[in-house]
Amino acid sequence: MGTPQHEPLAVGKIVKAFGIRGEIVARTYTDARTRFASLRTVLIGRESSQTREVRIERARSDQRGVCLKLEGVDDRNAAEKLVGNLLFIEHRQRVKLPRGKYFVHQIVGLTVVDQDGAHVGRVREVLKLPAQDVYVIEHHGRDIMLPAVQEFVLGVDLEQGVLRVRLIEGMVEE
Repeated sequence: MGTPQHEPLAVGKIVKAFGIRGEIVARTYTDARTRFASLRTVLIGRESSQTREVRIERARSDQRGVCLKLEGVDDRNAAEKLVGNLLFIEHRQRVKLPRGKYFVHQIVGLTVVDQDGAHVGRVREVLKLPAQDVYVIEHHGRDIMLPAVQEFVLGVDLEQGVLRVRLIEGMVEE
């Protein structure tokens, strides 16, 4: 599971143009919004296999997301043409996470099993909520919302592609 080492990693999506000087607003896929200020370049494209590198002139974080001024994007029309594109970084630009912490792309797609080893489903999405992340697990056509906390997450095995969880009564409706 996970992203191959050579494939660019999506770190955000351009959601709108901002102002008249070509700035864009991106919704980030990372907790570290301030990391955009340290990036010199970003890859832009609809998918990781079709990107182009663009230099970042300025970056700032606010409640909307991250506002970026990209080289060569000098007016609102040019910025609007980028809406819907993803922002990617090269593998070498990734931040290093502490032991026991994972990137969203590493969790999405994992097979979920309970404490007894019974198949529960697959992680479809990770919701970034103020209190904690929540794993959305597909389970027989329904979604299970599992808080990503020690009480419920017993272990993550990226090599095997498995997330071991503890479910409590009422969490799964049959």
